[in-house]
Amino acid sequence: MSGPLTPARIIVADDHPVVLYALERLIGRWPRLRVVGRATTFAELFDEAARVDFDVVITDLYMPCAGDLDAHDMLLDFRRRFAHASLIVLTGETAPAVLHRLLRMQVDGILSKKDCVDLIPDAIASAMARERYLGPLVRDLLARDWPAAADDGSARQLSRREIEVIVHYASGLSVTEIAVRLGRSVKTISAQKCSAMKKLSLANDVELYRFAVESGIVSRMFG
Repeated sequence: MSGPLTPARIIVADDHPVVLYALERLIGRWPRLRVVGRATTFAELFDEAARVDFDVVITDLYMPCAGDLDAHDMLLDFRRRFAHASLIVLTGETAPAVLHRLLRMQVDGILSKKDCVDLIPDAIASAMARERYLGPLVRDLLARDWPAAADDGSARQLSRREIEVIVHYASGLSVTEIAVRLGRSVKTISAQKCSAMKKLSLANDVELYRFAVESGIVSRMFG
């Protein structure tokens, strides 16, 4: 694992050579990131992962697979074999069902190929901290989908102010920043956040963020 002062070591994978080249050039712009391997198929990705020391993989979802396996099978196998590494999927996929499947697989990040490339360092930093990162377009697709699991009325347990706090928190604001924005005390905001998590049976901030995205409350507040 890279230390705090050494660049994060990245393997990039995409079956389109032009995309792979562009991704490698873009990552090279950031001094804290370094590409140490590249692949155009899942077989090559596994070979590179076995060959080099690395911290993060940024991979396309749809690359050639061996036999009857699909991309999701390959990613699951990769997670099992290289559990130490962070896995970010960079995809053009827009089907919410596919994105939800990736979430259930516990990938560390999902970015759309239409998201701003400047988000890549943020995605890598979050993934390495074991905090799931979802790009803006991915969050929007998930929020608009209203999956059955999030459409069970659970959000209706919350007060308007609890929802307001969750939305701002999921948008990246700290409890202190939310307090300033809403004109309330930090203690009040913290209590409302904890109350919402208790009502929803959420164990941590990652689950809270996921609920905010999947329930659609971000879309309803600002859409």
